[in-house]
Amino acid sequence: MERRIIHIDMDAFFAQVEVRDNPTLKGKPVIIGGRASGRGVVSTASYEARKFGVHSAMPMAQAHKLCPDGYYVRPRLNHYREVSNDIMAIFKSYTDIFEPLSLDEAYLDVTELVRRDLPASMIAQYIQRDIYDKTHLTSSAGVSYNKFLAKLASGMNKPSGRTVIDYENAHDLLMSLPIGDFAGIGKVTEEKMKEKGIHTGKDLYQYNQMEMIQLFGKRGVSFYNKVRGIDHSHVKPTRIRKSIGRETTFETDQNDDDFILNTIRQLSGEVANRADRHELAGRTITVKLKTHDFETLSKQTSSNTPVYDEVEIYNIAYDLYNSLKDTDIAIRLVGVSIGNLVSRTYRNLTIYDFI
Repeated sequence: MERRIIHIDMDAFFAQVEVRDNPTLKGKPVIIGGRASGRGVVSTASYEARKFGVHSAMPMAQAHKLCPDGYYVRPRLNHYREVSNDIMAIFKSYTDIFEPLSLDEAYLDVTELVRRDLPASMIAQYIQRDIYDKTHLTSSAGVSYNKFLAKLASGMNKPSGRTVIDYENAHDLLMSLPIGDFAGIGKVTEEKMKEKGIHTGKDLYQYNQMEMIQLFGKRGVSFYNKVRGIDHSHVKPTRIRKSIGRETTFETDQNDDDFILNTIRQLSGEVANRADRHELAGRTITVKLKTHDFETLSKQTSSNTPVYDEVEIYNIAYDLYNSLKDTDIAIRLVGVSIGNLVSRTYRNLTIYDFI
């Protein structure tokens, strides 16, 4: 049976929630991420702010230069999670086969719901309607026969759009697609492709699978499939949490070890609290640093005994930081995370071997 996948993506979710809750912001460039002079990055920018070139993950200082008259709002993550829970409940009312990607987007497999008189695009329309009725927020939807194309479609007519990619239009669309718009092709790979004269899907389509592998390694298979609209991955109702982490960006670059280590202790406590809520522990502990010139440094170690306690995490993070930090380089950001997660059910169980 031909699959029917819907990808729902909320429109500038954080910014849209803030405008909804504060109507005086309507029609204005709203930027979520803290003070205009802060050291963090943009979480979300309204469509009005995007006209100035502001986008997510951009340093706040740069956003302020591009949009000095913007309305800068500190994020309210707990509130966004509450709104997200309402949206996820709507997804679940349609199908149990849905895969959240973040607070504001998810895949839904509606193959079993599709009938001759109820196409997948109509189901997507109903979902968008229900989201708006419940939250007064708009969303965009992509409908296709696989996840890759559904996600691609949801971004084509934002905001409030709904786009269908089917067997009749998929090839022409992919042939005309700029190479940087393919999922999995980042800036570095994009530049490498352009150096070889690959600028659109049509250019990429000329390469066979072996040539793709020779040029891009294992990822070559993925690129070969995507430019042909092939994606066999399933919508996964539950996602496995791979790590638990927290990071923070300093207001000013820091080179004071005591100050940075105190921050690492606080972050270790926040990671421990999250691990406790999910009843998880981690075998791998990682410390991440970002220098004043935006170079990212990280170091990790593994523990035979999974850790989740604040003191345990901090003690390991302390050693990692001291082995990673260059005394002459100021730090802009610091992060702590635990990975290789396991259930804490048998965390303190001792196994005795009898000979």
